[in-house]
Amino acid sequence: MWQVNLSTSSCHNVTSDPPSSYVFISVYSFIFIMGLILNVKALVVFFRQTKTRSHTTVYMINLAIADLLLVLTLPVRVSYLLGYTRLPQRLCDWLGLTLLVNMYSSIFLLTCICFDRCVAVTFPMSHRVKEGRKKAPLVCLAVWVITFGSSLPIFLLKSKVVQESHCFRNQPVYATWPVVLFTTLSFGFGIPLVLMLICSWGLVRAVLNSTVAQTNLVDSGKIQRMVATSLLIFFLSFLPYHVTLSLFYVYREDVPCSLLAAYRYSLMVACLNTILDPIAYYFTTETFKRNVDMEALRKMFPLNSQSSLEAEKRARNRAVCENENKGQAS
Repeated sequence: MWQVNLSTSSCHNVTSDPPSSYVFISVYSFIFIMGLILNVKALVVFFRQTKTRSHTTVYMINLAIADLLLVLTLPVRVSYLLGYTRLPQRLCDWLGLTLLVNMYSSIFLLTCICFDRCVAVTFPMSHRVKEGRKKAPLVCLAVWVITFGSSLPIFLLKSKVVQESHCFRNQPVYATWPVVLFTTLSFGFGIPLVLMLICSWGLVRAVLNSTVAQTNLVDSGKIQRMVATSLLIFFLSFLPYHVTLSLFYVYREDVPCSLLAAYRYSLMVACLNTILDPIAYYFTTETFKRNVDMEALRKMFPLNSQSSLEAEKRARNRAVCENENKGQAS
């Protein structure tokens, strides 16, 4: 077990520099206010949809809860930046744990939402898929158990290794140990990213190859923009943070102060995801509720195209018969 060779006292503290301090205070305050409003509003909307709540909504509810818990840690961070530095190190550690648990919960839940949309559109008639989607609450429970259970031992060990108490100015020692870093980059970010790319490609491909994509029932361009927006938000929110973690391992013997500053900025950018998530799933929900209803999904696949044509013929014949009966009656 080793730790990063960097003393926070040897570096100019980026969060105490007046221009940078104003940036951190302003952005974190903005994230707290907007994240609180948007995620509370999202939860109110989702919990009101008791009759029409879908399996994807279960993931969105948990995502809103994760984002809400994350933003609730930010007021203490802002107060620290404003000069109230007499905070117990244990409190700082638990707030840091809460932030990271909810960050990775958001990553996993966003991946679950992307996967759920993909299988729902690609295999709408599959009984196995329908039964699997009903397990969304269990999947969410597993996400919370995995993220909290894997993070808690690291923080308990960190409190024994890190002797200096600098609260939110500590370097991410716990996240740069080789085993932890590999697990974080692969299972915490790499695998979810690959799954999101594959599911997004599968979703777009299913929509473009459907017969209904050539009609006005589904705006395929809008769905493609939705998928691209979701991926862009994922990249912008979480890629900088994980790149800086990788660089901590590269420079583990002599970490430059600029890297520590980049880490703090990347963490702040990752917190912006709590604002972007509600915007993304509001857009997603509207797109799929208005343009991709269950009848449209059934028409999207060649297996159902023949039955759709037959139904149209029957409706046409029925209309002709009704007209003939009216003519005879008159």
